Formats: sequence, C-alpha cells, structure tokens
Amino acid sequence: MTNNLKSGERLDDLQLNGLQIIQDPERFCFGIDAVMLSDFARVKPGEKVLDLGTGTGILPILLSAKTRGEHFIGLEIEKESADMARRSIEWNHLQEKIEIVQGDIKEAAALFKPTFFDVIVTNPPYMLNQHGLQNPGDAKAIARHEILCTLDDILRESKQLLADGKGRFYMIHKPFRLAEIMTGLCAHGLEPKRMQLVYPYVDREPNMVLLEAVKGGRPRITVEKPLIIYKEPGKYMDEIYDIYGY
Repeated sequence: MTNNLKSGERLDDLQLNGLQIIQDPERFCFGIDAVMLSDFARVKPGEKVLDLGTGTGILPILLSAKTRGEHFIGLEIEKESADMARRSIEWNHLQEKIEIVQGDIKEAAALFKPTFFDVIVTNPPYMLNQHGLQNPGDAKAIARHEILCTLDDILRESKQLLADGKGRFYMIHKPFRLAEIMTGLCAHGLEPKRMQLVYPYVDREPNMVLLEAVKGGRPRITVEKPLIIYKEPGKYMDEIYDIYGY
C-alpha cells in the first residue's frame, strides 16, 4: 500500500489499534479538533453514524475504533479527499464498517434514507465565506471557510437524516459563532444537550466548543467542565494525552 501513495501523500500512524491514515500536507491534514470530537461523541453499540464533510475519513476511522457503532458513513464533496479516505479505509481493512460517499452536504437528505442515522458528527468549516479569499477552490480554504456549505445547510440536512426522538448531533466549532449555532440548532429541532468549551491555556479565552444536540429533545443543557489543551507551550495537559491514547 505504501508504494501506492500518490505524490505528496504520507501515511500517518494514529496511535490507536495500529490504525493509519493517508494525508497530503499540501491539501489539508486533520488536527486536534477531530480527535477531541471523536472523544466527545457518544456512539452506542449497533448505531449508524454519518460524518458530514469527512475529509480524508479521520472521524469514521477513529470512531470505528473507539466505539461499538455498527456502520459509519463519511460524506465528502471533494473527489481527491474522498479517494484518500477510501484508500485509508482499505489500508486499515475497515471496508465492512466504513463507507465513503462522494457528494454534497447540501443534498445529503436526498442521498440517504430519511431519519436513518442514530448519530451525525461534523467538523465543519468554521469561518464565514468572506471576501478576499485567495483561492476559493483550494482544499484548505474549503475546509476552513463556508465556501461549499454553510452551518444552516448542515443543520437542515441533519434534521432530516437523524432518527426522530433520539438522533444525536455532535459538532466542534468556534465560540464566536455560539449564538448563531444555538439559534440554528433550536430552529431545526435539534435541542442542545451538552456543551464543552476548549481553552488553549488555562488563562486564555476558549477557541473551540464541543456540542451535542438531540433531535426533538427536551430543553436542558449540561455545560461540562472546561477542556484545557496545553500546560505550557509544546506540552499537553494529561487529559489531552488520554484523549490521544498516549
């Protein structure tokens, strides 16, 4: 398989059950946000999971190892990223558990059965589609900015695809959009149930937020204790090492 890597690609060790993933630094590599989301999301035995905007498949791969979910599907619009994800699935012999579908998040409800999924996870573009983007067709720009889909697109499609009364939605995003996120979740019938703010250092403001919502859930949210990433520059807090499995 290593000999079949394309130009610029590398095979990274995930330090989890011997799993590895194909990445291309010139396109986009997964970060700590995906790892934290895989730890925050709760997937029960036998459940079906959809990852909206899977990129190179990091979330389905991690969740297949960390949980007892029955089947995982990653939806990705970019052909090259979907191809890397499929090859990573094959390399890890996970074809029976994970499927990669190339398609548009804005049309997700037409691609899959309504109310089919128990869990939806997403690590979406955080930034609004602002003017002045140097290359809106660039993979890194697409991953970071709402060029091909918006937050509302994700919430609208998730509502249609999640199982009624129990379907759970998990997302990591930026705190500066928290008011918009909460309003959007409620507008689409996805009731916020858990929230955890992520801080780079104990004395800094949060730079990420982890959220769980339940389709048709009753109003009540639990705010979990903060997650701090670094003790000092270059040194993670013990909890982060635990999340990575070190």
